[in-house]
Amino acid sequence: MVMNLTKPAMPSDDKRWKIVNATMRRHGHSQHSLIEALHTVQEIFGFLDETALKFVAKSLRMPLSKVYGVATFYNFFTLKPQGEHTCVVCMGTACYIKGAPQILEAIEHIAKIKPGETTADRKLTVISARCFGSCGLAPAVAYDGEVAAKVTPAAATEKIRRWMNS
Repeated sequence: MVMNLTKPAMPSDDKRWKIVNATMRRHGHSQHSLIEALHTVQEIFGFLDETALKFVAKSLRMPLSKVYGVATFYNFFTLKPQGEHTCVVCMGTACYIKGAPQILEAIEHIAKIKPGETTADRKLTVISARCFGSCGLAPAVAYDGEVAAKVTPAAATEKIRRWMNS
C-alpha cells in the first residue's frame, strides 16, 4: 500500500492559512500537534469552522471525527464566531453551590441569550464552563479571559450592561 504524503491545498488564498500550516510544519505534521494547530486556527480566525477542521484533519492525516472530538471536548475551542466580549460562568460544584446558577440567570435576563450564544449585535458571547479549577474563588466568572472572584448577580449584570452599552 502506498501512502499519499502530499500536503493538502490551503482552503483559500487567505494568508492566515500559511500561519496555521507553519504551526503544523514546525511540529512535523505530527498528530501530537493537533491541539496546537487548533489553538493557532482559533487565535487567528476567532473560531473553528468546518473548513478549518477538515484542513487540520487532512494536514495531520487524522480522521475528521477525532479532530472534531478534540475541538468539542475542550471548553477553550468554539465552533461559532464569538462576540466582542466573552463572559464565561463557572458551573463547577463550588461555584454552583455558591450561586453560579443565579449569576447565569441574571446574565441571560440582561443579554437575552443562553449559554453558548452570541448577541445579535455581536457584542457578547455567554458561555458556561464545567469548572475553572478555582474553587476558592467561587463563584467565579471570566470576563474576556480575566477571572473574577466571588461574583454576585448584581456585579455580573453591571459588567454586562457596560459592555452592551459601549
